[in-house]
Amino acid sequence: MRGTLLPPDVPAYATRGERFDDLVLDAVEHLDHRWSAELADVEFAVEDVPPVSLTDDSIPLASYQPASGRGRSATPQRIVVYRRPLEARAVMPEDLAELVLDAIIHQVAEMMDVDPAVIDPEGHGWSDEE
Repeated sequence: MRGTLLPPDVPAYATRGERFDDLVLDAVEHLDHRWSAELADVEFAVEDVPPVSLTDDSIPLASYQPASGRGRSATPQRIVVYRRPLEARAVMPEDLAELVLDAIIHQVAEMMDVDPAVIDPEGHGWSDEE
């Protein structure tokens, strides 16, 4: 018998890429509670691997691309998170969420020209206790 083993509404149905996208959205949501004004015009994206032009000696986990151009040719500030390098770096599956958050914190810090500890002083993203 051919067909899907799991219905689409079951969590296990999500692809690896979809689960990774959810981790990125969760990380951005954590930071957005504290930095909503600064992140309002930032576009977040996920790509499987970095472009060859970015891979000099080390493989980046994420990159920050400043806004450029004007008018119709303008591109917004953009933070791109690279799925495959982060998945390869995660020792355990549960480590991936922390690695994603850390990569995004570092890119937001670069964008704002501050130390990553300023972006997330507790090192754990946003929580209700703050």
